[in-house]
Amino acid sequence: MITRRDSLVGAIALLCDLAAANAEAQNDKAAQPSHSEGGLVFKHDLPNITMEDWEVTVSHVDYPPGRVGKAHHHAGFVLAYVLEGNIVTKISGQEERTYKPGEMFFEPPGSTHEVSRNASETQSGKLLALIFAKKGAQLTMPGPA
Repeated sequence: MITRRDSLVGAIALLCDLAAANAEAQNDKAAQPSHSEGGLVFKHDLPNITMEDWEVTVSHVDYPPGRVGKAHHHAGFVLAYVLEGNIVTKISGQEERTYKPGEMFFEPPGSTHEVSRNASETQSGKLLALIFAKKGAQLTMPGPA
Protein backbone atom coordinates (compact mmCIF):
# COMPACT_ATOMS: atom_id res chain seq x y z
CA MET A 1 0.00 0.00 0.00
CA ILE A 2 1.30 3.42 -0.97
CA THR A 3 1.07 6.05 1.75
CA ARG A 4 0.77 9.82 1.35
CA ARG A 5 4.39 10.05 2.53
CA ASP A 6 5.52 7.66 -0.24
CA SER A 7 3.56 9.70 -2.79
CA LEU A 8 5.10 12.94 -1.56
CA VAL A 9 8.63 11.51 -1.62
CA GLY A 10 8.02 10.17 -5.15
CA ALA A 11 6.65 13.52 -6.33
CA ILE A 12 9.64 15.39 -4.87
CA ALA A 13 12.04 12.95 -6.52
CA LEU A 14 10.26 13.39 -9.85
CA LEU A 15 10.39 17.18 -9.57
CA CYS A 16 14.10 17.04 -8.71
CA ASP A 17 14.73 14.82 -11.75
CA LEU A 18 12.76 17.18 -14.00
CA ALA A 19 14.57 20.23 -12.61
CA ALA A 20 17.95 18.56 -13.11
CA ALA A 21 17.04 17.53 -16.68
CA ASN A 22 15.84 21.04 -17.47
CA ALA A 23 19.03 22.58 -16.04
CA GLU A 24 21.13 20.15 -18.07
CA ALA A 25 19.17 20.97 -21.24
CA GLN A 26 19.64 24.70 -20.63
CA ASN A 27 23.40 24.19 -20.16
CA ASP A 28 23.57 22.11 -23.36
CA LYS A 29 21.56 24.74 -25.22
CA ALA A 30 23.83 27.51 -23.99
CA ALA A 31 26.90 25.54 -25.08
CA GLN A 32 25.58 24.96 -28.60
CA PRO A 33 25.66 27.70 -31.21
CA SER A 34 22.35 29.02 -32.48
CA HIS A 35 21.39 28.67 -36.13
CA SER A 36 22.63 32.19 -36.76
CA GLU A 37 26.01 31.21 -35.31
CA GLY A 38 26.51 28.22 -37.61
CA GLY A 39 24.68 25.47 -35.69
CA LEU A 40 22.38 24.69 -38.63
CA VAL A 41 22.85 21.06 -39.69
CA PHE A 42 20.68 20.87 -42.80
CA LYS A 43 18.08 22.83 -44.72
CA HIS A 44 16.39 21.67 -47.92
CA ASP A 45 13.09 22.33 -49.67
CA LEU A 46 10.63 19.45 -49.36
CA PRO A 47 8.66 18.06 -52.29
CA ASN A 48 5.22 19.53 -52.92
CA ILE A 49 3.21 16.41 -52.13
CA THR A 50 0.25 15.51 -50.01
CA MET A 51 1.29 13.28 -47.13
CA GLU A 52 -2.12 11.85 -46.33
CA ASP A 53 -1.75 8.19 -45.27
CA TRP A 54 2.05 8.52 -45.14
CA GLU A 55 4.40 7.50 -42.37
CA VAL A 56 8.06 7.88 -41.57
CA THR A 57 10.29 4.87 -40.99
CA VAL A 58 13.59 5.51 -39.25
CA SER A 59 16.41 2.96 -39.34
CA HIS A 60 20.13 2.61 -38.78
CA VAL A 61 22.10 1.68 -41.89
CA ASP A 62 25.44 0.07 -41.08
CA TYR A 63 28.42 0.40 -43.39
CA PRO A 64 31.09 -2.13 -42.42
CA PRO A 65 34.61 -1.28 -43.67
CA GLY A 66 34.69 -1.41 -47.46
CA ARG A 67 30.92 -1.89 -47.90
CA VAL A 68 29.60 -0.95 -51.32
CA GLY A 69 25.83 -0.83 -51.73
CA LYS A 70 23.96 -1.55 -54.96
CA ALA A 71 21.94 1.05 -56.83
CA HIS A 72 18.45 1.34 -55.36
CA HIS A 73 15.53 3.67 -54.92
CA HIS A 74 12.95 4.35 -52.26
CA ALA A 75 9.25 4.98 -52.08
CA GLY A 76 8.65 8.63 -51.18
CA PHE A 77 11.69 10.63 -50.09
CA VAL A 78 14.60 10.14 -47.70
CA LEU A 79 16.53 12.26 -45.23
CA ALA A 80 19.79 10.65 -44.08
CA TYR A 81 22.00 11.75 -41.17
CA VAL A 82 25.54 10.36 -40.87
CA LEU A 83 26.22 9.12 -37.35
CA GLU A 84 29.76 7.80 -37.78
CA GLY A 85 32.38 7.23 -40.45
CA ASN A 86 32.45 8.74 -43.93
CA ILE A 87 29.75 7.71 -46.39
CA VAL A 88 30.10 8.29 -50.14
CA THR A 89 26.75 8.94 -51.81
CA LYS A 90 25.47 9.88 -55.24
CA ILE A 91 21.80 10.54 -55.80
CA SER A 92 20.55 10.99 -59.38
CA GLY A 93 20.75 14.66 -60.30
CA GLN A 94 23.30 15.37 -57.56
CA GLU A 95 27.11 15.27 -57.44
CA GLU A 96 28.87 12.35 -55.71
CA ARG A 97 29.91 13.49 -52.26
CA THR A 98 31.45 12.14 -49.06
CA TYR A 99 29.34 12.89 -45.99
CA LYS A 100 30.90 13.06 -42.53
CA PRO A 101 29.31 12.61 -39.07
CA GLY A 102 26.74 15.32 -38.41
CA GLU A 103 26.01 15.92 -42.12
CA MET A 104 22.79 15.06 -43.93
CA PHE A 105 21.61 14.38 -47.45
CA PHE A 106 18.22 14.31 -49.19
CA GLU A 107 16.85 11.81 -51.70
CA PRO A 108 13.92 13.33 -53.59
CA PRO A 109 10.94 11.26 -54.72
CA GLY A 110 11.70 9.36 -57.93
CA SER A 111 15.47 9.55 -57.51
CA THR A 112 17.97 6.70 -57.60
CA HIS A 113 20.63 6.16 -54.94
CA GLU A 114 23.36 5.43 -57.50
CA VAL A 115 26.39 5.28 -55.18
CA SER A 116 26.32 4.20 -51.53
CA ARG A 117 29.58 3.10 -49.95
CA ASN A 118 31.82 3.38 -46.93
CA ALA A 119 34.75 5.65 -47.78
CA SER A 120 37.00 3.59 -45.49
CA GLU A 121 38.38 0.08 -45.85
CA THR A 122 39.19 -0.04 -42.12
CA GLN A 123 36.52 1.88 -40.19
CA SER A 124 32.77 1.35 -39.93
CA GLY A 125 30.18 3.92 -40.85
CA LYS A 126 26.56 4.35 -39.85
CA LEU A 127 23.72 6.60 -40.86
CA LEU A 128 20.18 7.20 -39.70
CA ALA A 129 17.72 6.98 -42.61
CA LEU A 130 14.29 8.60 -42.37
CA ILE A 131 12.10 7.26 -45.19
CA PHE A 132 8.84 9.14 -45.73
CA ALA A 133 6.40 7.04 -47.78
CA LYS A 134 2.79 5.95 -48.09
CA LYS A 135 1.77 3.47 -45.41
CA GLY A 136 2.38 -0.10 -46.53
CA ALA A 137 4.69 0.83 -49.43
CA GLN A 138 7.80 -1.23 -50.11
CA LEU A 139 10.48 1.15 -48.82
CA THR A 140 13.55 0.05 -50.79
CA MET A 141 13.69 -1.45 -54.30
CA PRO A 142 16.77 -2.49 -56.32
CA GLY A 143 17.83 -0.59 -59.42
CA PRO A 144 16.89 2.77 -60.82
CA ALA A 145 13.59 4.49 -60.07
